[in-house]
Amino acid sequence: MSSSQAEGVIRTIIREIAQTCLSRGQSLSETLIAFMVKAVVLDPRNQFNVDRTLTKQDVQKLIELCVDRLMDQTSPTLNTIKMQVYFDMNYTSRREFLEVQQKVLQSRLPSLSREITDSRAKTREDLKSLYGKIVSYVIQRSNLGSATDISTVRETTAALQSVFPQAQLATFMSLLKQDKEQQLSELALIVSGIRLFNKDSRKGGEGIQNLPAVLNETLPAAAADIESELAGCERLAWQYTALLEKICERNECPVHPDLLKQALYNTRQHEAFLRLILADIIQSAKEVTRLQSDLKTRMTLLKNTVHTKTTVPTSQVFPHFTALASLWTGLEGEMLLLSMLTNVASGLRAFLSAQSLLSPDQVELLLHGLQVQTDADRYHLLKFPLTLVSADSCEWCFPESTAHFEDVPLQYKGFCGFTLVKNNGFLLPGNPKIGVLKHKEKYYAFSSRSAAYEFASKADEFIAAAVEMAKRQPELIQLLQLHQEFASVTPYSEMQSGEKLLVKTISKSDASMQTETHPLETNIVKSYEWNEWELRRRAIKLANLRNKVTRSMQTHASHMRRHNSTQTFLPKDAVSQTKRDGESNVPKAQVYLSGLRGGTNMMKLDLTRAVDE
Repeated sequence: MSSSQAEGVIRTIIREIAQTCLSRGQSLSETLIAFMVKAVVLDPRNQFNVDRTLTKQDVQKLIELCVDRLMDQTSPTLNTIKMQVYFDMNYTSRREFLEVQQKVLQSRLPSLSREITDSRAKTREDLKSLYGKIVSYVIQRSNLGSATDISTVRETTAALQSVFPQAQLATFMSLLKQDKEQQLSELALIVSGIRLFNKDSRKGGEGIQNLPAVLNETLPAAAADIESELAGCERLAWQYTALLEKICERNECPVHPDLLKQALYNTRQHEAFLRLILADIIQSAKEVTRLQSDLKTRMTLLKNTVHTKTTVPTSQVFPHFTALASLWTGLEGEMLLLSMLTNVASGLRAFLSAQSLLSPDQVELLLHGLQVQTDADRYHLLKFPLTLVSADSCEWCFPESTAHFEDVPLQYKGFCGFTLVKNNGFLLPGNPKIGVLKHKEKYYAFSSRSAAYEFASKADEFIAAAVEMAKRQPELIQLLQLHQEFASVTPYSEMQSGEKLLVKTISKSDASMQTETHPLETNIVKSYEWNEWELRRRAIKLANLRNKVTRSMQTHASHMRRHNSTQTFLPKDAVSQTKRDGESNVPKAQVYLSGLRGGTNMMKLDLTRAVDE
């Protein structure tokens, strides 16, 4: 069967199961049905083979088994699975929740932002309408009041006019779309900071909720409610654990042990979820304290800056207004996060079946004469340190010899794996002080020294048996976080209704790889601009020439004169060539003078030879 055919079969099965349950008065989500299909297929007692194509009889059998499990409203297992599905579909981690809320807030504004940035208003009425849209954008972006409240609109308009008068709309419209969007975001932060400052100064702030006071009241109350509910859940888990220990020893209890174990699973899962919610609330309380401290400090700095001053440079106050708006947005996010956490905690109560299994009077009667140990009591039960002899294939970790021992990630959420297998799914908390077994890079805690010895001697067999136990009790996959052991089972939050639930997991596949075309980072200058007019506009913007005035004057001497310029051409190098050289040979002149010694008659005698000789 191809993957597309398998997906089609799964969709058909889920659809038929949903319709059958709906006809019986139960409306169930596709996510819950999809997981139940996986659980039924994985259960070895149902004898489904994922290596072959499902026949019509197999499909009909699968549908009937899933419907029977989903319609058993008294089953603690079904309620635990519903609780797990509900939590994973509604709970979001702190970081992801704040990111989603920021995206949701921004998703409300694209249409209005597009209308503002694409506007080509020219007339006075169009410009007035555009300015009104900017005011509405600022209100919706800041989330401080309603855009339909007249007092909020008036206050926002006054704050906006103080930093962005309507006369600057022409300059705003000449900007690029990206610059317009950036300026709108900056205006929203500045105006929000102005309104918050006015509210603190009791000069405005209409429609702005006092978030610090509300959070200071609701956070402690929410934490106290979760702590109280968690204490009751822990108490019930300890009582059921004591009852199951009694059953294991004496084999006497009016309730079937399997139902009691399923109720314990339900209670332990509720406890785990409450601990997670409580940790988020505590972290939120710390963040709110920090935000309120920063808000108070920033408000004091802003008051000192503008105190007894009629005019203050924008470079000094605008950063304070922007910081105020950002801090207030953080408080709003914490308020929404607290609301989500309290709603999830409240929704979990609908899936608590452990409390209805036995009444408090029945529990007290069954526990008569029996000491109920808490998880802390079990941890501190040892009166002397234990030393386990390390085998060749085993590695043990002890508190005295292991750094950060408390942070070691324990398998099975810290429950004893030996007790889980030997007592057919009994969840007994392990005691890390006995020693933690490190096997194949995983850590296991145990409830007793004998359990640790026996588990270590056959670790692989016990681990495989625990996986088989989870196949029979599918709620253990989420409770003990065994998703890695089930390649075909994913967490609920990652699961889709059309997944290939019945296709065997592929352990080998063809793959290919190639080198990157450009392994080095590109050196593209994003700010490069080839248009010289755009460069000129940027230069004018950088020089801030909008607020400058150019002046000039002339004198009588310079009147009617202009600058002249001339250009000359330098002489270029030139050469010339003469005729060829010639030479001649003439006689050497020989002239003698006689009578120079004492004579009176001097005679010149030319003895030069003639040329034609």
